[in-house]
Amino acid sequence: IMNNSRDQAVVSTQSTGENCRVVGTRFLEGFNELRAAHEFVGDCRGQGLFMAMEFVTDKTTNNPLPVYMVQAIMEELKDRRLIFGRGGLFGNCIRIQPPMCVSEEDAEYTLAMMDEVFTEFSEGKIDVEAFNPNK
Repeated sequence: IMNNSRDQAVVSTQSTGENCRVVGTRFLEGFNELRAAHEFVGDCRGQGLFMAMEFVTDKTTNNPLPVYMVQAIMEELKDRRLIFGRGGLFGNCIRIQPPMCVSEEDAEYTLAMMDEVFTEFSEGKIDVEAFNPNK
């Protein structure tokens, strides 16, 4: 169901399959840029518009970032109108599966907000201890 004219414009100007390929490719490129810029971003993977990003304490050991820290990051993302799913064997991955009508503009906004939150996390500006069950 298309809810607005922008959704209809995307569908009418290009096939949804092509849009998924183009925007999904941009997301993965952006995820890899975030991986290069932030020490706690590990593996980035996906196909089309189904993608995941792993958070680690160290890229050499790939030890998972504690779940409460992932939750703190996800809350900050949610405050910026971005909702991700959490997954992975250790709960240290975020998943994104946007609708097929997502635009490149939406992808750029998402990536910019992720970079902003990740920078705040790296600089200790996010109160992760509020999510720590052991405090």
